[in-house]
Amino acid sequence: FTLSSTVKQYPTQYPYAEMKKKILGSKYELSLVFVGKARAAALNKTYRHKTYSPNVLSFPLTEDTGEIVICPQVAKSEASKFNLSTDVYIAYLFIHGLIHLKGHHHGDTMDKFERKHLKTFNIT
Repeated sequence: FTLSSTVKQYPTQYPYAEMKKKILGSKYELSLVFVGKARAAALNKTYRHKTYSPNVLSFPLTEDTGEIVICPQVAKSEASKFNLSTDVYIAYLFIHGLIHLKGHHHGDTMDKFERKHLKTFNIT
């Protein structure tokens, strides 16, 4: 597990490596990158042909490797809509990205897994 950032501020208090291990397993190689809005928008345009800055992007690279990109600036602007702090919302986005890498898509099953893992890691 590797964590990197191109922005100055991002939450460091969450056990990202442990969360990754619980959801994807210990053999899965994951990189988590925190980026600014411009970089997030460029990645979204390149890989998804969308023209906005996303809060999170998940990239499965092989069966056992992937990357999650989170934009804290977008997360900060969205967190209040869900009555969450920015840091808690970013932890949720990380779990959301992990579940995508596990192969799940938006819907009831994904929501159930998200709730389970948020509870496991006491993210409220």
